[in-house]
Amino acid sequence: MQNLKIYYHPDISSLEHKSIFTRLATRSIAIQGNSILLLFTERYEDYSLPGGGLDDGEDKIEGMIRELSEETGALEVRNIKPFGIYEEYRPWHKPDFDIQHMISYCYTCEINTELGASKMEHYEIKNGMTAKWVNIYEAIAHNKKTMLESAKKGMSIERETFLLELLAERMS
Repeated sequence: MQNLKIYYHPDISSLEHKSIFTRLATRSIAIQGNSILLLFTERYEDYSLPGGGLDDGEDKIEGMIRELSEETGALEVRNIKPFGIYEEYRPWHKPDFDIQHMISYCYTCEINTELGASKMEHYEIKNGMTAKWVNIYEAIAHNKKTMLESAKKGMSIERETFLLELLAERMS
């Protein structure tokens, strides 16, 4: 799979002499016309691709389908194709490591327009995450505005906006 970008959070000045925790994750890209299935998170005021961490030993495709179904209620996931890898190094706010190295495996797929019931985790519900079909250009504009104006923005918005812009560019 093609490496799309390696991103270093502004708080990461060097990887030297740092303990690094590597987390493998997947991201799902389901597009219909100019609409894309995204998660809106009230806490961070942003749109993101459905996805999350892989369980130990979990197959990437199986993990992608699991995360997509849990977070959005997506039905009949099919025609899964690799899109690319996004790597990021960001601060780890737990005492056991200094830095988190997140490797996100991104896949395009097709799903039914109508969604079933989601099975979000407690923290996702608490953060106000909801799945919705959104115009990709509106989602990009929203995220860019959040990046400029919001003190609530999360650490993943740079990744999400980069991927959305890359997708939009390839759609044109």
